[in-house]
Amino acid sequence: MIVSLRGKLIEAGVLRVVIESAGVGYEVNVPVTTAERLPRLGAEVFLLIHHVFREDGQALYGFAVAEEREFFKLLVEKVSGVGPKMALNILSRLSLPILRDAIIRGDVALLSQCPGIGKKTAERLVMELKDKVGLEAPGAVTLASAPWSPWASNRSTPTRESGRPSPSSVLAPPPTNWCGPPWVVKGRDSTTCCPRSNLW
Repeated sequence: MIVSLRGKLIEAGVLRVVIESAGVGYEVNVPVTTAERLPRLGAEVFLLIHHVFREDGQALYGFAVAEEREFFKLLVEKVSGVGPKMALNILSRLSLPILRDAIIRGDVALLSQCPGIGKKTAERLVMELKDKVGLEAPGAVTLASAPWSPWASNRSTPTRESGRPSPSSVLAPPPTNWCGPPWVVKGRDSTTCCPRSNLW
């Protein structure tokens, strides 16, 4: 079983990369959070891997940090009805601090706006993961203080009595100038093509 992968980044997209190691190219599915941290094409990259075996084949899912890999494993192993593809979409839509906060608070409305997540699946996420992500402690990251996500906008605008933003403000459509990581569009300046400050 593959648990990590180091090699040359030879192809890169928003949710898929190819890493060459010892002459072999490995296709790895990655969330947006990991794609944003990748180096330029041709550079060495290291990813933590979750190796999925299926009847019709195998798939690799790569993550830049251990926390995201462990949360991905929680989603696919502990929540019925959530497979690797759906888990990847969830982690690409919400940054990990926001996702944990939504589960802890039972924010079904926010979770159900993730791609492929309906109200019933969102309720299962809360019910099956709330105890596993831990109780919110003093100083924990909340929606108002969580790092920026490429799919979020107006995150700090209070729209409720609690001062937390509404689901619609957290899950606003991507910015009009969003075109994925800067290597996707040649000749584009990364500061205008893809905001990279204050990433997860």
